[in-house]
Amino acid sequence: MNIDIILQNMLNPPVLFFFLGMLAIFLKSDLTIPQPLPKLFSLYLLIAIGLHGGHELSQSGLSTYIFKALLIAVGMSMLVPVYSFFILRMKIDVYNAIAIAATFGSISAVTFITGITYLDTIGVAHGGFMVASMALMESPAIVIGLVFAALFAKSSDAEDENTSIKEILREAFLNPSVFLLIGALAIGILTGDKGWHSMEPLFGTLFKGMLAFFLLDMGLVAARKIHELKKVGMFLIGFALIMPMVNASVAVAVAYFFGIEKGDAFLLALLSASASYIAVPAAMRLSVPEANPGIYLPLSLAVTFPFNISLGIPLYYYMITTFWG
Repeated sequence: MNIDIILQNMLNPPVLFFFLGMLAIFLKSDLTIPQPLPKLFSLYLLIAIGLHGGHELSQSGLSTYIFKALLIAVGMSMLVPVYSFFILRMKIDVYNAIAIAATFGSISAVTFITGITYLDTIGVAHGGFMVASMALMESPAIVIGLVFAALFAKSSDAEDENTSIKEILREAFLNPSVFLLIGALAIGILTGDKGWHSMEPLFGTLFKGMLAFFLLDMGLVAARKIHELKKVGMFLIGFALIMPMVNASVAVAVAYFFGIEKGDAFLLALLSASASYIAVPAAMRLSVPEANPGIYLPLSLAVTFPFNISLGIPLYYYMITTFWG
């Protein structure tokens, strides 16, 4: 385990702004962010992630190998929220089960960047197209979450027992967050390198700055409601620690079966093990406001993220070397 890499990524400024937001609440500071702005930050991040992924995909093309890797990525982002939801429903309400399942079905960009740094440090090659797989893994979990919301949340409220599949899919795919993310990905593919460079000053250079604002607001929100995490006890904390290892193990097995190369397989495992604290929280705040960000955000950012950064990365790479040699 490389301590320098761990410290370098634990001291990432946007992540520290999340904890600064929490600290402001704990110390009873008057720090606030005007309410229209958090929604703008959410929209910005969805566009930036989609555009970047589309640009990377337009540059790498779509060979059979890349198609297999992207297919595994999308498959994992659809599979993880499904079994996560039913595990979570054994202990918690439907809205929070949906939000947590979607959070763990999606990915963490900072964890992904940490994984690339780790591979570069130890000299293991990896494909640039994996950035596109990261972008593709953002939205399926959101769609699955919204489908579950239409199926289970509405039926539990007994408001609309006759919801049609057509209506469920319409609600899922035309949800503002998913629509914007997929639309930005398509624009990134269509406009390619020229389009990305024309937008890069706003959606590339400023990304970390806007992410810092977003995470500062998330820190404020999470700290205000973190006491609710105590109500659900060790079950969710155990979930946030065990599920990344389970998800990584599944991804490693699938990647090995399909002949994915070592570095790309590691990134697939890490993406599958990570949990979102950007796109999904942004989407859940817009689409499932009944879910409590004081539960799903601390699980992702305060439990799973540090675990993956400190212990998960060397653990998942150990899995990879066990299979690939």
